Amino acid sequence: MSYDEPLRLPAAAIPDGCRDWTAGRAAHWSAALPPRWTFLRVRRSIAGAVTTLALCAGAWAAMLGGLWPSVAAGFAVYVLWVLARPELVWAGAPALLLGLALQAPSLPWPVTVAGALVVVASWAAVAVRLRARAAQLERAARAAGDGTARVPDADAPVRRGRFLFLLGLAVLVLGALTGATADLWGTPEDHRGSWVMALCLTGLGATSLASAWLGRRRALALRRAPAPVLRVLVRDDARGTTEVYAADDPAALRPLFTVDLTSYDDPDDPDDGSGPGSDAGPGPGDADAQAAEELERLLDAADDGTPGPVREAVLFGAPFDGAEVVVLSADEDPDQPPLTEWSAGPVRPLSPGAGLRRTAREKAREERDRRLERQARRAVVGRAPAPVRRWRAGWPDWVAAALLVQWGVWLTWAGSAESGPSPWRLGLVAAVGLYGAVRVAVKLAWRITADRSGLWVTGLRGPRHVPWDDIRSVRRRSFELKLRWRDDDWSVAAPRWAWFERRRGLVHPYDALAAELSAMREDPALRPTGESTAPERGRPLWPLAVLLALLWAAALAVWG
Repeated sequence: MSYDEPLRLPAAAIPDGCRDWTAGRAAHWSAALPPRWTFLRVRRSIAGAVTTLALCAGAWAAMLGGLWPSVAAGFAVYVLWVLARPELVWAGAPALLLGLALQAPSLPWPVTVAGALVVVASWAAVAVRLRARAAQLERAARAAGDGTARVPDADAPVRRGRFLFLLGLAVLVLGALTGATADLWGTPEDHRGSWVMALCLTGLGATSLASAWLGRRRALALRRAPAPVLRVLVRDDARGTTEVYAADDPAALRPLFTVDLTSYDDPDDPDDGSGPGSDAGPGPGDADAQAAEELERLLDAADDGTPGPVREAVLFGAPFDGAEVVVLSADEDPDQPPLTEWSAGPVRPLSPGAGLRRTAREKAREERDRRLERQARRAVVGRAPAPVRRWRAGWPDWVAAALLVQWGVWLTWAGSAESGPSPWRLGLVAAVGLYGAVRVAVKLAWRITADRSGLWVTGLRGPRHVPWDDIRSVRRRSFELKLRWRDDDWSVAAPRWAWFERRRGLVHPYDALAAELSAMREDPALRPTGESTAPERGRPLWPLAVLLALLWAAALAVWG
């Protein structure tokens, strides 16, 4: 569906005195953003990868270099705070510097100096970032002027932070269990490595609890008094994150910031049609069916791969880096009332250059998807009708399987480097091997068969039949090819090199498969015309998985 102009918000939903956040005022706000070197906007995947790298380096230094487990784990958690939770750096940096100072006599001085320099430099960068928040808040409030209003549903229960609170408790328990079993490992090096992991898990759990507290505190503060209001435009990107634009940017050229939003229904709402006095209200089965349909609709929107329409909205709360906001926006369905959404994560600003690059990448991705779709459609239309079409694992899957096996071999070799491996290590390696046997079997032997009735997708117990009408989407996201149908899904992952593909004009096999299946799903005339036979649909994968598991068990028996 295409939209020529933003979806309109009813005038009655706009608070009195609410100003437009125009591009000029928004540019003044963006000028207060800190430089890029302050880690203003780091991708979650990069933050996770850097934190994991810091944890591995710290564990290695603790096991072989004598670094205290508390310092090694603290450094990894501190890296996460610098990249994703800067408010906690004020407590983490002094504690980490104190730990380095106490252990300095037992460490080479270059290590101590390098560690101290990293902590001090990152602390200074975070200080610049946090100091800029006051200017952002002041300029956003100035843009709003005297326009203030109570947030919608201000008296509703605050759910912000509940998930992070439960997650933090679970991770803390896991950290305690890891610490309690640290001395059961075979060697002193293993003991220190286990304590690094236990303390790191404890730090991650504390981080989750602190994030829950901060989010809930800011959400409550937003409800207590009338908040500044601004008229803006919003749009959901292809991954469901909300982008906020200036009110006079209907073409959605430069996003100002992004924020994850969530909406929920009040379970005690008496107007939901299911109360005891409602004769025509839906029963439990109807309510479950409606919930399932709504979930399918949301998943369809997430898998659509294209951004949503631009919508008029009112922003409650002055935005700044890390802020909590409420957004009242026009619903994509014109028959529905305005949609109220609360922050599910902090505001993440975009500098003017970063916003333009984000838009350019999005347009390039959309153009690439359209080109692939056109190529797939031409290939299907120009080809003689086939009774059956089949796709199977290829070289990307073989590379993925080889990498997985190599990782398993390295794990076994690392464990066999010491004499007399402990039962705990053997059990861990055996569990990882069983998981790998299943994954390698799928990577090596997956097959998708298309006939006139639908798709046949291989699995451990045999091929599964998916009628054409039940298929919801076929998408390639990052390294993963994902096929989703009603009430279930299937996926497989393999390496890809996007820059090399763009440079050479190549098409990844997953992209070609997804485009062709999507064309068949949308146009019945492009589907195969015959019925597939049992051999064409593929065989169960469990025999191959059992064989791989037996080979792994034999290797462990020889090793043990």
